[in-house]
Amino acid sequence: MNSPITPRLPGIRFVHSPGPTHVPDEVMHAMQRPMTDLADPRVAALIAACEAGMKNLLNSPQSEIFFYASNGHGVWEAVCANLGSDKHSLLIAGSGHFSDQWAIQTEGLGLSVIRTPHTEGHQIDVDAIEAALRADTAHKIAAVMVVQTDTASGITSDLLEIRKAIDRTQHPAIYVVDVVASLAATPFDMDGLGVDVCLGSSQKGLMMPSGLGFVAVNAKAFDWSHQHAKPRFYWSWFERKSPVQSARFCGTPPLAHLAGLETSLRLLQQEGLPAVYARHQRLGGAVRAAVKAWSTQGALKLHCQDPHGFSNSVTAVEVAQGIDPEALRMVARERFQVAMAGGLGALSGRVFRIGHLGDMNEPMILGALAGIEAAMRVQKIPYGDQGMTAAIAYLVEHTP
Repeated sequence: MNSPITPRLPGIRFVHSPGPTHVPDEVMHAMQRPMTDLADPRVAALIAACEAGMKNLLNSPQSEIFFYASNGHGVWEAVCANLGSDKHSLLIAGSGHFSDQWAIQTEGLGLSVIRTPHTEGHQIDVDAIEAALRADTAHKIAAVMVVQTDTASGITSDLLEIRKAIDRTQHPAIYVVDVVASLAATPFDMDGLGVDVCLGSSQKGLMMPSGLGFVAVNAKAFDWSHQHAKPRFYWSWFERKSPVQSARFCGTPPLAHLAGLETSLRLLQQEGLPAVYARHQRLGGAVRAAVKAWSTQGALKLHCQDPHGFSNSVTAVEVAQGIDPEALRMVARERFQVAMAGGLGALSGRVFRIGHLGDMNEPMILGALAGIEAAMRVQKIPYGDQGMTAAIAYLVEHTP
């Protein structure tokens, strides 16, 4: 039996989840290049360009870049496989749904995990990290692992304050940062922040389809891994640190994704990273201005309670009891062609999330906000009627 064919709708559907995000035409076209044999010198040049571009984006010229055909969960496991030891523990700082999932996945590998507590609506508890490190006088904690932006809550934590806390304790722990939802949306300086390992994936600020993950590793982390980590192979940094192309990928490289990444990195470079970060801050500010205006009727509010923790990537909007955010999402997607995200974990059924990262501009944000407002009207959700006016005013004030 054939599946029913859904008629094509005119125009485009606005994708405002925090990943996958809108993919530029230039990236899609690059990914459609014909495949080539792996001995072609252009393949080596492509890989080298991607590695150099990532080092530039991360501001870590001496770090080693490892690419994996995986999503963010895959590179979580890659990091844990290379830093996991039967004699050590990994400290995963509580920040919400994704730190919880990272901890569960790591425990599933049979590794010892220490978690710090997290307060909903707030950034990572830096004092809790410092206390855990001070208590670890035997230095059994191998790494402090943090998520810069928790996509589920729309909260970005202060990486520099965490680095300062580690330094105050004089603990030798490796500093690991998940930049999956923040890279190319929020400023990140790997070397400047003293980050030893960072990891990310392709489907968010890098403006690509999902399926390509990366890990950047400095000499300190690489040496520790080589001396202490449990046996591993596919994920192994040691095996992949090789001039042999097939070894660097433990097999065939994901050529289409690498071609897309080369183009994505070029687009970011052409715009200029300061402009990229300013654009994301501007679009996020416009979304928050609209939500604040909508919230005057008491039916919804910004989930983040820390004015310093708002994410440039995604805004989580908390709804009052009795409002179904999933029904709102359905109406927004099916009637008004605006696809946004729902709640995850403890926030399931409590929030909807508006993504504003990647290949995004002002008219796209205004269109999304108008579609969401229309869906709220259909659902008879009470909202302040100045949301669009507030968003436009914010953009007028902050657009150069």
